[in-house]
Formats: sequence, C-alpha cells, structure tokens
Amino acid sequence: MADFKSHMTVSTATGVVLGAAGYQLGMPITTCLLGGGLCSVSGMLPDLDSDSGRPLREATTLGAAVVPMLMVERFEKLGLDHESMVLAAALVYITIRFLLAEVFRRYTVHRGMWHSLPAAIIVGMFAFLVMSSEDITVRLFKTSGVVVGFLSHLILDEIWSIDFRRGRYAFKRSFGTALKLWGNNRWANYVTYTKLAVISVLVYQDDGFMTRFGVQNPDVPHTARELWSVIYQNSEQWLK
Repeated sequence: MADFKSHMTVSTATGVVLGAAGYQLGMPITTCLLGGGLCSVSGMLPDLDSDSGRPLREATTLGAAVVPMLMVERFEKLGLDHESMVLAAALVYITIRFLLAEVFRRYTVHRGMWHSLPAAIIVGMFAFLVMSSEDITVRLFKTSGVVVGFLSHLILDEIWSIDFRRGRYAFKRSFGTALKLWGNNRWANYVTYTKLAVISVLVYQDDGFMTRFGVQNPDVPHTARELWSVIYQNSEQWLK
C-alpha cells in the first residue's frame, strides 16, 4: 500500500488543483488556499486507524489546533463572548487530541470501515457542521476540500493494490478494502451507518439548531431541498 509520504504528496497536489479550480470559479483567494490546505491534510485522515501511530498522532494534533479556529464563526453565531470561545476551543482541543485519538487507537483496525465511502461522507458532513458560513458556496467548497482529500487516500490505496507483472494485472488481497460501502465486520458496519444517520440528521436540522440559540438567518440554507436549490442556481451561473 502507499506510504504516508505518497498519500500526502497526492493529496497536496490535489489540493493545489482544487484551489486553482476554485479561484477560476471566482472564489476568494483565502478560501482557495484554505480549501486546498484542507484537501492536503485530509489525505492522512483515513490512516487514523493505522497501526503505525504516526498518522493518528499527526492528524489529531493538527485537527485539535485547526478545528477550533474553523469553528470561530459558529461560536459567534451561538453568541459566545471571547472568554467562552477560549473555553469552548480548549474543550474541542482536548476532545480531539485525547478522547478521539484514544477511541481510534482502541476501537479501530487498519483498513476497516474507516477506510470506506461512508466514512468519507461522515467526515464531509462533520466538516460542513464545523465550518459555518454566511456564504453556502464557500462552506461547500471548503467541505469539498476535506472530502476530496479523504477520497484521494482511498483511491491511491486501491491503485497500490494492483500490480502489473509480465503484461498482466494482479490484484492484492487488499484490493477493494478502501473504496467500499461495508466491511466484513457486521458490528463495524452497524456503527458506521448509525454515525452516518446521526450526522445526517444534524446537518439536516442545523438551521433549527441555530434558531434555538436565537440566531435566524434565512439566507443560509441547511435543509436538503434548500441546499440543492442553491447548488443548482450556482451551477447555472458558473456555466453561463
């Protein structure tokens, strides 16, 4: 399978292309840089279940530092003052750096359900919830950076599972263990799809959640129908 350096090289190159594409579509340069950077670092996310420990250590350390900063706008919408933001950021840091890292260390196996398409969707939805923004297009672009980076890892793993020898293709035992919808462990499948269902509900109800805290912004779509309408309208503008 591809090593850590190969995965990071591919996800970084993909992030550069994504950032350039976003700039051509009229995205702010800072958004393009951030989206490309998120794509780059997301290339290590599937290996949080790695036995080596390096991807887990690197990803949780970086995530613990970056995620609180990405949540600043959401903290503001919740009406938190600066001191409360600091406390909330510290709580997020501790949760990711220690609690989440320990969960992955204890309860995941390499090439399990964390290497799967449902996991990519879960990560994308989590990023969508974290990166609240008044501009839904910007929010989706940054979210796509995370998903594309995650998928670049899975695709590279599948490519590395194919050998070309003596004019013939040979498939390794690891072929099909990255780009999959379910694995061999039934319990892992149940847990993964339960998490997918829960986070889907959170995304769908995100607008209602913010309304409970006295924040109402009808210009920011969150339901599936509103989201699809915005994507459709923006795609028509880009094609003109």
